[in-house]
Amino acid sequence: MRKNKIVAVLISCFVTMSLWSQTNQSVLPEEDNTTISVIHKRTSIRQFTDQKLTKEQLETLVRAGMAAPSSVNAQPWHFIIVDDPELLQLIGGSVNTSKSVSEAPAAILVCGDMHKAKEGWLQQYWIQDCSAASQNILLAATSMGLGAVWTSIYPAEDRIKKVAEILSLPNYIIPLNVIPVGYPKTPKQPMDKWKPTNVSWNIWK
Repeated sequence: MRKNKIVAVLISCFVTMSLWSQTNQSVLPEEDNTTISVIHKRTSIRQFTDQKLTKEQLETLVRAGMAAPSSVNAQPWHFIIVDDPELLQLIGGSVNTSKSVSEAPAAILVCGDMHKAKEGWLQQYWIQDCSAASQNILLAATSMGLGAVWTSIYPAEDRIKKVAEILSLPNYIIPLNVIPVGYPKTPKQPMDKWKPTNVSWNIWK
């Protein structure tokens, strides 16, 4: 009888520990592909290998961009996927901050569509909405083992004009940025940007 009780207790402990392990897996400091891990692993990649990206990979990135929130769900964005080497060279050579585009196998331009944006002062929300979409693309690239970097176009008028000419953009499509994407040429460790001094609780201190 005593032996049976000991066995029962051991089985109970084993089951309890198993359930605890399953329940607490998400809080263990593991290197995995959870959202928090991807956010902290993301870093700016400007040099890429020659390996091409598939249409499916590029569409996956843009789908992630379209999953972003937007003010009153206006979704005032348009994405231009560029994988033509000549166009990549033109964009990279014409926009100072986008030279890495020349070395990338592909790039995604995140643009604001003023036909979809709201009127009046609400129109300026397109910048925030397209920025959220851009961050989604950067995080998706990290989760897929790719590298990418946000290179600014808007609000520099000369950059907007050059990119619009290269890609034949209508005047109601405004490029916010261009995101070159590909497989990183060399590994790069992300920076730890946590600074407690940048945080206030409840009121400004």
